[in-house]
Amino acid sequence: MKENNRKLILEDGQEYYGTGFGSDDNRICEIVFNTSVTGYQEILSDPSYTYQAIVMTYPLIGNYGMAEDDYESEKPSAGALIVREYNDEPSNFRGKRTLDSVMKEYGIPGIAGVDTRKLTRSIRDHGSRKVLITGADTKTEDGLKVLKEHGIPHDAVSLVSHKEIFEVMPDKVKHHVVAIDCGMKLNIARSFKKRGCLVTVVPYDTKAEDIRRLQPDGIFISNGPGDPTDVPLTAATVRKLIGEYPIFGICLGHQILALAYGADTYKLKFGHRGGNHPVRNLDTGKIEITSQNHSYAVSDTGIKNTPLEITHINLLDNTIEGISCMKDGAFSVQYHPESAPGPQDSAYLFDRFIGLMEGGNA
Repeated sequence: MKENNRKLILEDGQEYYGTGFGSDDNRICEIVFNTSVTGYQEILSDPSYTYQAIVMTYPLIGNYGMAEDDYESEKPSAGALIVREYNDEPSNFRGKRTLDSVMKEYGIPGIAGVDTRKLTRSIRDHGSRKVLITGADTKTEDGLKVLKEHGIPHDAVSLVSHKEIFEVMPDKVKHHVVAIDCGMKLNIARSFKKRGCLVTVVPYDTKAEDIRRLQPDGIFISNGPGDPTDVPLTAATVRKLIGEYPIFGICLGHQILALAYGADTYKLKFGHRGGNHPVRNLDTGKIEITSQNHSYAVSDTGIKNTPLEITHINLLDNTIEGISCMKDGAFSVQYHPESAPGPQDSAYLFDRFIGLMEGGNA
């Protein structure tokens, strides 16, 4: 690979040069950073990163390849991957392919050799913003013109949500969960499956009456990309189902549940992305180390006019990380208890949902 054959042009005029890997496509994305030390495969294949260029703060990426069992979606849809050092000769008995080859297959551009520390500081100081991934010979003024003329699309959920209903079947069915797919990670389905749940996955725009016909024991609202206000149909569906079934939401699903109750959401300056975010459970006082990936949060002022209670708080910035309504059997969290990658502190939330389906309290 040639040195400095690719570059990033940020909408404020900053430029970062590097060496291309993966696809050679030019791409406009929202630039974000992730502080996870491992898990680049799960991050790359997480549908929540659609239209986002991910800056990995850990310096060495690609060194253990790509394993067949570790994907979080069938078709990775991340916008781009930006790393300090890329290793194209992985050493891992589970690894079947290189990161570069997978990114080429799915049209995901990458840039290595970037000063990711400086770039991450820039995102922290100035916030997430638009970036153009392009050739090193692209003139700055031309790149800025392209960025000015094109925005980030708002169709991310419709892009990654499955179009047809399908089932994930456990060895022995104990409960039936209908999962509203806004870009659901595969490890969420695995987490339900190992607890004896038949998971019927439905598209994000499935109507409430169609969900009722499936006769679920509980309803799950999945994670996914983008702004929760971009999918008002999903919030409207959830609003009609509140009180009829136990409801559990994760990440985007958490935000959608809040909107369904009449609360508000807002965009964070640079979001939360990593595997070590501390969250306090307000019921127990326990601190959970959590896996996170989101740009939006639920507004605490909007919660006051709803029957929702705040159950979890982020200790880094005091943003809302969990809500519940006991009388309706509904709850949600902003972080990822399925943790792929990340710690396992919050896996109990799946058991809590199962308890609700068995007649417990939220």
